[in-house]
Order: sequence, then C-alpha cells, then structure tokens
Amino acid sequence: MNYTEEVNKMCYVRGEANHGPSPIPEEGKWVSAKEIKDISGLTHGVGWCAPQQGACKLTLNIKEGIIEEALVEMVGCSGATHSAAMAGEILVGKTILEALNTDLVCDAINTAMRELFLQIVYGRSQSAFSSNGLAVGSALEDLGKNMRSQVGTIYSTREKGVRYLELTEGYVLEVGLDETDAIIGYKYVNMGKMMNGIKQGMDPLKAIEEATGIYGRFNEAVKVIDPREE
Repeated sequence: MNYTEEVNKMCYVRGEANHGPSPIPEEGKWVSAKEIKDISGLTHGVGWCAPQQGACKLTLNIKEGIIEEALVEMVGCSGATHSAAMAGEILVGKTILEALNTDLVCDAINTAMRELFLQIVYGRSQSAFSSNGLAVGSALEDLGKNMRSQVGTIYSTREKGVRYLELTEGYVLEVGLDETDAIIGYKYVNMGKMMNGIKQGMDPLKAIEEATGIYGRFNEAVKVIDPREE
C-alpha cells in the first residue's frame, strides 16, 4: 500500500474506539454483520425507472448472504415485464452484493434491488424477529392461493367520476351505484380462480360463473354500469 509523504512523517497513535458494528435483528437473532454471509432474511424493495413509467416490487429470501428465492412483480412497459422474466432467472444463487452490482436491464428492477439491499443490511426485514426466518417459498404468500399479484387499477376524471377496473378480488365486471350515483359495491371475476377451473377442464362460461362474486352492497344498487364501457 502506498502512503503520501505527509502520512509517512506522522507518528503512530493507538486508537481504542473499536466496538464493532451495531447488531441488527435477523431471523430471531441479533447479528453483528461484518461479511455478506452474515446477512439473512426475507424483505421487499420497490423501484421505479428514470422516466417513472414503470415500477417493480422485488421480494428476496436471503440465507447466509445467498438469494434462495425471488419474486419479481412489475407494473409498466413491455420491456419492464420482459426484464422481470430475466431477473427472475439471474437473481437466485447470487450473493446480495453480486445482485446489487448485476445489471437487471430495467431501471425499476435495479432500483428495487438497491432499496431492498438497504432494507436487508440495516435489519429492516419481514423476518427480522422470526426464529430461523421464513422458509423458501414464503414469498408466494404475497400472491395468495391463486398465484396472482395483488393489483388495483382505478381510473377517474373530474367530469365523469371514478371507475374501478381491477381490485384485490379480481377483474371488475360491473359497478353498483346508489340513488346519488355513488359506488356502493361491485361484481368481479377472480381471474386466478377462473383459470384454475379452465385448466381442470371446466367449461369456460361455467368457470367464469364459479369465479364471479360481489363486494359491498352491490345487490342494493339502483343502477349498474360496466366501468369500461359506460
């Protein structure tokens, strides 16, 4: 190692302040992390691209510094969603430092990786106080039993008001209004449940019927509209 002339002229002074890194909560333990392999936990990061045309929610399950599980959820352009497909293949098996310095193509995914890295190395993980952490496969809980992202799509204008298009329950078929034209409920079809029925051989129309439900006071509506057409 090279030193400047100014440093070479200095005398040695012993320092006493060295108590190591502050411990962080990891999988039910307090860990003083000094190396990448000291980091474990399941956590999330949210990122966005430079023009803010898309966003990514990234979930990683990390064991001893290695990414064992990845869930990549995207909202945005076709390039972003295809980049997510690649990221899902690239991320697993890497250390979190490797993943941080891997080009995941889409800025939204890269930013999500950065934000997740900050969460995990500072001990802000979902599994911080879970003994032995969360099993590989736990990230799927974010999708629910029908294995679909929890999506909310709402459109509105001052002139014509709000339209519910898709909510947690599923694709909104009809919106129910009361006598003041306020929304009091909606009818939806759960896309995951519908596709599961079709895959099992059910007639598509029957599958739609079986996957259809209502929310709120839809049955009390005085007027029903198609939010995409009316």
